[in-house]
Amino acid sequence: MHRIYMDNAATTPIHPEVLEAMLPYLREGFGNPSSIYEEGREAKKAIEAAREKVAQALGAESTEIFFTSGGTEADNLAVLGTARANAGKGDHIITSAIEHHAVLESCHYLEKEGFKVTYLPVDSGGLVDPGDLHKAITGSTILVSIMHANNEVGSIEPIEEISLICREAGVPLHSDAVQTVGQLDVDVNQLGVDLLTASGHKIYGPKGVGCLYVRKKTRLKGVMLGGGQEKRIRSGTENVAGIAGFGKAMELAAAEWRERSEHVRPLRDRLIEGLLEGISYTELSGDRYRRLPNNVNVRFNFIEGEAICLRLDFLGIAASTGSACSSESLEASHVLLALGIPVEETHGSLRLTLGRENTAEEVDYVLENLPPVIESLRAMSPLYHGS
Repeated sequence: MHRIYMDNAATTPIHPEVLEAMLPYLREGFGNPSSIYEEGREAKKAIEAAREKVAQALGAESTEIFFTSGGTEADNLAVLGTARANAGKGDHIITSAIEHHAVLESCHYLEKEGFKVTYLPVDSGGLVDPGDLHKAITGSTILVSIMHANNEVGSIEPIEEISLICREAGVPLHSDAVQTVGQLDVDVNQLGVDLLTASGHKIYGPKGVGCLYVRKKTRLKGVMLGGGQEKRIRSGTENVAGIAGFGKAMELAAAEWRERSEHVRPLRDRLIEGLLEGISYTELSGDRYRRLPNNVNVRFNFIEGEAICLRLDFLGIAASTGSACSSESLEASHVLLALGIPVEETHGSLRLTLGRENTAEEVDYVLENLPPVIESLRAMSPLYHGS
């Protein structure tokens, strides 16, 4: 059976050119980059070449790129590292209610250390109001962390406007751009951010590698102790093959983001329109227009999203109920709750996220096969019969 993969927000298949870039460092180029002999020097050279590619892709300088094990570590480093480095200046952090758990859990951890955190609300489309940020900033604010786009509902935040407020107040701004690199034009200077997170496996690169961009003169303390790699910001022997692949994936993302977006956007719109028109009691989650070009997140009332995903899997379709990081949790999505969606409706959520390999024929297959799935599940639902 031909499998249809529509969970690209969770992870993406590795690009052939990325795999090609990694193979030499999985075979003969196995040296430890901290070693002074030839094998080590060659590994170090590969890391620095990748650092340059990542920097060029983000409009940054190579000295501002720090490699991590992925988006979660980069988010942790940004939030914990910036807060601790600036603890002498203040104790207040601002973030949003819909951030990735990597940011939210870091903020919760800092609250236990005595920091104060303001969680900004979002509107029904999942957007932060810059006016709320302006009101929330105080003289003790030392960090603002607002994601570039949400991983569940795809809402694109007004980061440029937010950055102006932060710059005027002299407060560093971090943005989790894990979902936007490769889909939007992500330039750190245009966005105006001081720290930015990216991850390899969301952009057809390998898992287990990512980076944190840190603008020059931004105060940051490392959170991993050890041998002092990555200029003492991130200790640990570098994942050379992964970094080489990540560098290539970032290079391709910067070159192809427009083409990729133009490919998936009409497929996204076709899916949204087909589902809303073809299935009753169905609603779109997230802003309709300020939305990632590949994101479809809909709610089917009266049934459970997990049951939908299992039925779709049987039909050869890979989809999710939301964030892959919380897929084992039966709790309602904190993102959907923040949008003001009733708890009972959040459980019927389905996220379909498209990628470079999806086709119009696959979209049509989903639109043909999903309605009977919903109808069948609703036939067993006492909630539906009571409506």
